Formats: sequence, C-alpha cells, structure tokens
Amino acid sequence: MTHDVAIVGAGIVGLATAKALTESTAASVVVIEAERDIAEHQTSHNSGVIHAGLYYKPGSLRAKNCVAGREAMYAFCQQHDIPHERCGKLVVATSDAELPSLDEIERRGRANGLDAIVRLSGEQLKDYEPNVAGVAGLWVPYTGIINYRRVAEKYAQLFRSAGGEIRAKWRLTAMHRDGSEIVLSTTGGEVRCKNVIACCGLQADRVARLCGVDPLVRIIPFRGEYYELVPERHSLVRNLIYPVPDASLPFLGVHFTRMIDGGVEAGPNAVLALSRVGYTWGRVSPGDLWDVATYGGAWRMFRRFWRTGIGEVRRSLSKKAFVRALQKLVPSLTESDVVRAGAGVRAQAVGPDGKLVDDFHVVEAERMIHVLNAPSPAATASLSIGGYLAEMAAKRFELGTRGTQV
Repeated sequence: MTHDVAIVGAGIVGLATAKALTESTAASVVVIEAERDIAEHQTSHNSGVIHAGLYYKPGSLRAKNCVAGREAMYAFCQQHDIPHERCGKLVVATSDAELPSLDEIERRGRANGLDAIVRLSGEQLKDYEPNVAGVAGLWVPYTGIINYRRVAEKYAQLFRSAGGEIRAKWRLTAMHRDGSEIVLSTTGGEVRCKNVIACCGLQADRVARLCGVDPLVRIIPFRGEYYELVPERHSLVRNLIYPVPDASLPFLGVHFTRMIDGGVEAGPNAVLALSRVGYTWGRVSPGDLWDVATYGGAWRMFRRFWRTGIGEVRRSLSKKAFVRALQKLVPSLTESDVVRAGAGVRAQAVGPDGKLVDDFHVVEAERMIHVLNAPSPAATASLSIGGYLAEMAAKRFELGTRGTQV
C-alpha cells in the first residue's frame, strides 16, 4: 500500500499532526517510530507544564501557537477527561537587578494577550507562595499542569480510530524516490508514501540529511536534571514558582513545579548531554559527541556561554550547588528536603553561527516537511502546531478534504 502521508516520529507533535490530518483531510496516514512505543523522549521527560505564552517574542510562531494551543489543550483535556489543572504560576525577581527583565517579560505577556497577569510587590508574593523570597513578581493565572504522555496516548487513540496506523520499532534507515513515490527503508520493513512529514525531535537534523535535505542547523542535546521534594516538605510550594530567566538563553532556569500526579519537582538545569538519549552522565554516545565536536556552531556557542555552562555542570555534579540555586526562590529549602529524580534531554537546534534557534524551525522540500526545532512550548501548543502542519501539508501536498478526493 502507498500512503498519502508518512509521518516520521511519534512524539506529541507528530501524533498531533497525524490526528489533525485524519480529521481534516481524506489522506491515508501512517506514523513510523524508532522506539518501542510512542512518546518515549521529550514528550515523557518534561515538567508537565501547560505554558501561558509569557516569555515569547510577540508575533513569533512560539507565541502564536502557545496562546492558541494552551486554550485548545485545556478544552481537549476537558473533553477527554485527561487530568489537568489551571493552577497558575509565580515568576519571582529575587533582586533589583532582575526588575528590567521582569518588566520585559510582563510587556511580552501582555502583548501576547495575557491581560490577567498581575504585577506583585515583594510583600504580595507571600499571598501566593508564603515561602518565597523576592522583591517583585508576576502572577500568571493561565499556567497549568498535566501529564503529556497521557495527552499523546489520547492523540494516538483518536488517530487510530480514524483509520491511521502507528508502527513502533520501525527506525528510518534510508530514503529513496521511486517515480512519484517516496520509499522509506526502516528496521521494520519498507514504507511507500507520496509525502513525508518528519517530526523527529532529537534526531530531526539527521533524518533531514538522510532524506537529502539540508537542515541548516544541528541538534545539540541538553540534559535537564530534576530533584523532587520529599513528601513532608511538599507544603513549601503551593503551585509553580519560576525565576526571571536569562533573556539570552531559551531555558527558564531551575524552578518548582507541582505535578498533576502528586509531588513537587525542582529543576531542571541544562548541561550538554553526552548522548542524544543521555538521561544520565553514564549514557555516552561517541557518534553523538563527534557530531558536537565537529560542528563549528557548537564551538561558537560554547565560547559565548562557557561561564553559564560551567555553572550548570557544577549544579549537575553538586547537590549543594543545585539547592543553593533553588534557595534564591525558597530560602527555607535545605539539602535534606530534596532527592534526585528523573531527567530529560532537550533537542536544541543551533545554527552555524553558534546562535540557539529560539523559534519553531520548519524546512520544506519536494514532497517533504521537516520540523527541525520544536522547543518548549511544543507540548502545550501541540494541537495548534499539529493543525498548522496539517494545513501546510494539505496545501503543499494537495490533499483532499474529508469527503473529497484529489
């Protein structure tokens, strides 16, 4: 069988796109996934936050998709009985030096339509989080918590119910064209299709090159490590507490997150991972390290952020240093209050100039669409991004709408 569209990658973005295609077009769609199950990497290794759209440059794809996707996510969870909570979060400036950055975040948030955010004085912070210390802050009532693996599983269920097929453990190994068809060689067999959409996260650049497409960027993996508050200290945090982030970096800094399944996470930091699936220091891939070491863009990035990098590694290796960063937000926290928890690996696209790609990055080629960078808030915005990609595919691939044929 020749499918109209093959989607490579069964993370939350790939599954949202597959669902959107089967809902809006008459296309036959198959999803192929390298791992043994869906949502094995970034989708299942994150803070589980429904982001508001506070930080992103107004007008950017991140801002537009986050704001639209956030409300779509809340509605989707309500419709399908997926546990979630719109609990709100507190962004805390811990010194006067951070006030200009807090001002800019507030400006961006309001420009992105977050009219209900509240500017708080140092005293008012205590009304929301009694154990916080700071000079000012923002209360962001739009933010929520969720388990994104459950969301991805529901996407997959709806996709299959609409006639779609997901083939796990079908790792893409080669691609060639056979007349008007694209032939994908995988570890599970051959897939013939007319069009390809690649949503491959940590392997996005490699899949693009394998398909003969210049990705224009390279994926550099960053591991984010978490601690978890011991149960008797959960009361230190009511909901979510964030620092004012460094505007030059696409990371939000270590923060506290109450989880939908119980407990409170603290983190993550951001250290260079030694493998694209390097969830621990002991997981090392010589090939992945070679990709980093031979990329000029990576070295330009390191030169720019080496001081920041040293600090992140210190926090990774030293619990005391990690807790010291958290104590800026909650001074009463002690080392005995937290234990090591899980970790995630973020696929960060880096350009040849060493700049971190800060927005969604999509490259189109003949009969192909490649998502090369889908940073946070990709999970929050997955319904919006999936719809965006499905609409792009419908036009570019000339797919028929439901009930019609082209």
